[in-house]
Amino acid sequence: KIVQGICFLLLKVTKRQSRKMSKQTDSTAEVLLEKKGGAGIITLNRPKALNALNLPMIQQIYPQIKTWEQDPETFLIIIKGTGGKAFCAGGDIRVGVSVHGHFRVATEKTVFAMPETAIGLFPDVGGGYFLPRLSGKIGYFLALTGCRLKGRDVLRVGIATHFVESEKLPALEKDLIALKSPSKEKIADLLNSYHKKCTIDQEKEFALGEHLEKINSLFSANSMEEIVKKLKQDGSPFAMKQLETINKMSPTSLKLTLRQLREGASMSLQEVLQMEYRLSQACMKGHDFYEGVRAVLIDKDQSPKWKPATIEEVSDEFVDNCFKPLGNDDLKL
Repeated sequence: KIVQGICFLLLKVTKRQSRKMSKQTDSTAEVLLEKKGGAGIITLNRPKALNALNLPMIQQIYPQIKTWEQDPETFLIIIKGTGGKAFCAGGDIRVGVSVHGHFRVATEKTVFAMPETAIGLFPDVGGGYFLPRLSGKIGYFLALTGCRLKGRDVLRVGIATHFVESEKLPALEKDLIALKSPSKEKIADLLNSYHKKCTIDQEKEFALGEHLEKINSLFSANSMEEIVKKLKQDGSPFAMKQLETINKMSPTSLKLTLRQLREGASMSLQEVLQMEYRLSQACMKGHDFYEGVRAVLIDKDQSPKWKPATIEEVSDEFVDNCFKPLGNDDLKL
């Protein structure tokens, strides 16, 4: 959700058809909507808020995407952010753009993290769908520890599909717009050509490379108690560092997140979003989310007082209740 760096460009190829749009290019608007060639371009324009989404932005973006989906002359949608600092950060804890686009371009400036367990929440915006689908147990590790990935590492774990030098993004966008009747294959070929030419940070080793075996082993447990036990038993500096991090997180969030990913692994995206809506309502009724936001984002004392204070005190019955259907109040998709 926190995706910083000059750009984390999301491209989604559309197939269905619709009406043409009216262009919105007012530079003061929080989202800019344009049509160039066969491309619909969405520019998030809240640089001071690191382009975090708000409801008015969503209310503009969603109908425009639906319109472009139906337009026979719109072949792809490009989503980007202004300001040179962020694509779309979740810093205001409202809504973020996640990683469900068909193509996802990272640069040497990209930073990616899902740090929600530190504020009493869970990896939302479909985190329960894409995180368990990353190779091995890397998604579980990222979700529970909030580990930050930078540059090429965002590509290496499979969150990005391509890696392009940040200075080349305007040229890439221009070339994408210039494609005639682009198909997924043509777009992939163009992205691949930029990707292959990019040598920046090529020699940098994968930050998690030497730890992948341990991550896959330690984070494969069925419960948080078992993961903590495995980390303690392992005793390596890496395991101890992760244990120290996990001990700072909301015990409730850790248990909700682990189950969210385990269940989400076999769900459709639609089912995951419905599950995450239920979890969001449970978090809104609880204690830890408000305390986490206070400690990390408002008072910034970094000393949240979690209730319950240990994972052992978070009962299975409580966790079960957080996942229960909400009847008439359930999310309708």
